[in-house]
Amino acid sequence: MTQLTRPRLELTLLLLATGALYLWNLGASGWANAFYSAAAQAGSQDWTASFFGSSDAANAITVDKPPASLWVMGLSVRLFGLSSWSILVPQALMGVATVWLVYLAVRRAAAPATADAGLAHRAGLLAGTVMALTPAAVLMFRFNNPDALLVLLMTAAAYAVIRSIQDARPGWLLLAGVFLGFGFLTKQLQVLLVVPGFAVAYLLTAPARAGKRLLHLLGAGAAMAVSAGWWLAAVELIPADARPYIGGSQNNSIIELTLGYNGLGRLNGEETGSVGGSNGWGTPGLFRVFNSEFGGQIAWLIPSALLLGAGLLWLGRRAPRTDAVRASVIIWGAWVAVTGLTFSFMAGILHAYYMVALAPGIAGLAGLGGVLLWQRRTRPAAAAVLTTAVLAAGFMAFELLGRTPTFLPWLRWAVLLGAVVTAIPILAAAVPRLASRGTLSRTTAAIAVVAALAGPLAYSQVTAATAHTGAIVSAGPEVSSRAGTPPAFGGQSNANAGPNAGPNARANCGGGTAGGGAGGGGMGGLLNAATPSAELVTALRTDAERFTWAAAVVGSNNAAGYQLATELPVMAVGGFNGTDPAPTLAQFQQLVADGTIHYFIDGLAVEGETGSDDAARITAWVQSTFTAQTVGGTTVYLLAP
Repeated sequence: MTQLTRPRLELTLLLLATGALYLWNLGASGWANAFYSAAAQAGSQDWTASFFGSSDAANAITVDKPPASLWVMGLSVRLFGLSSWSILVPQALMGVATVWLVYLAVRRAAAPATADAGLAHRAGLLAGTVMALTPAAVLMFRFNNPDALLVLLMTAAAYAVIRSIQDARPGWLLLAGVFLGFGFLTKQLQVLLVVPGFAVAYLLTAPARAGKRLLHLLGAGAAMAVSAGWWLAAVELIPADARPYIGGSQNNSIIELTLGYNGLGRLNGEETGSVGGSNGWGTPGLFRVFNSEFGGQIAWLIPSALLLGAGLLWLGRRAPRTDAVRASVIIWGAWVAVTGLTFSFMAGILHAYYMVALAPGIAGLAGLGGVLLWQRRTRPAAAAVLTTAVLAAGFMAFELLGRTPTFLPWLRWAVLLGAVVTAIPILAAAVPRLASRGTLSRTTAAIAVVAALAGPLAYSQVTAATAHTGAIVSAGPEVSSRAGTPPAFGGQSNANAGPNAGPNARANCGGGTAGGGAGGGGMGGLLNAATPSAELVTALRTDAERFTWAAAVVGSNNAAGYQLATELPVMAVGGFNGTDPAPTLAQFQQLVADGTIHYFIDGLAVEGETGSDDAARITAWVQSTFTAQTVGGTTVYLLAP
């Protein structure tokens, strides 16, 4: 096998294995997050709904995020029909593409530093493997939240920045701005968390005069603004009565959504319309991402990755200003630091699956630092950093695996033993008389990598084998204690989860009954989609062509279940939380008078601490004005005969 063929084969095997992990048993999750699945279904039926990201094809209200991820899923549904696979396969492919880009970015930075294409390739392979096996990544690349596309676009931007610095081609920097702009159209301000590292790396290391570097960054900022701003401008300029209501906002404004509910509200906890209220998502603090709620998702290699990055900066402190390794460490290290600190201290909504945003940064530092410091292991500083990083990975895995005492109880001890055993020869490598050679060196490296990745691999396997549904999901086995993190939404626990909730959908409360809102937990279908009976589906489909909406129901997840079952527009009264003033009581009454809504489906109304109470008022008006009837175990009201 030639030197050229072997790296390609190994990369191909990595990508195929990643694809197998992300695609295996994918259909078991059904609609996954039905909220986004229903919006993709709507977009596949109506181009206006696709453009705005509407929850239904009749364009009553949008989801509470920009629509970029829905464009991908909606196009897939148009091409292949509505199914779990057409919704979820694009996410899995995004995961494979992300692993590939991490590999390319790390290999590119390592190549000049190692002067060895084989070592650079191994650095990329290690980084790609870490990315592929991060539990939060396995979860999100098998799920249909916007996070999959967001991580792909941020990783693509990082690769473009690295290429721009190395090739001295500012066009790549402009492309990075485009990727970030579309990242904004995926999950709004979260994409900006990686921008400081990108900007600092380019400003400090790009091979151009300082003035040109600053000019290039301004150009990239303009590219980002244009890539995101065209859609924002269109939404703001189109009259409100000619487009759907902007879900998640209180004033039908995408700017309000950007700066409020999805912006500063995430930082200070003042998210108007959120049913959780301020500080309902755990206690902010420096080590929050290591706690029982988030640690198993992402924390396995955070200490090791930061140590490796710091070691590279120290050993390369005398390298030229344009050193590619320094640029990469700044990019990946700032990614981890800024995102991690933001997640640690933010007072607003924070779910376990958000941790996937840290994965590329950790993978980049681990792959680059692990291989480059291994190459320099005869230097005392490199050996010391490597030894500490290996031990940190072992002790971190020992701690995280200890939180699931019934899950492979032997593994934590095996991992710890592997880390300790390999730390000794790594440290000894700096002593010429004791330095390992040949097979022993390769064996030590292999054991160290296995010890570092065994825990994430085990968690990832469980994640791939588990069906995940609902609005809130997490990776890995059930953690026995979630110390320091109170249950979301005022104490709702997994005991209240409806039958649609996967084993790891830890706060998917209510609404998952066959009646769709007639039972379940107290959240009334806020986090789980309803599963309607065959009788109700038949009733909703009868004479459906006469109506704009087959039904209306409070909450987007309730509406999603009926919409996916019938493939007809179902109005989500009040949006996701039921707290948006869309429609108002007066508007709803006019729609009923116009004969545009066939049924109103009863459910447990959700009352938020802030936001509009129009959904509750609409429910009360319907109940007092129309006669209740039961169809397939669900209480409905016939609004238009």
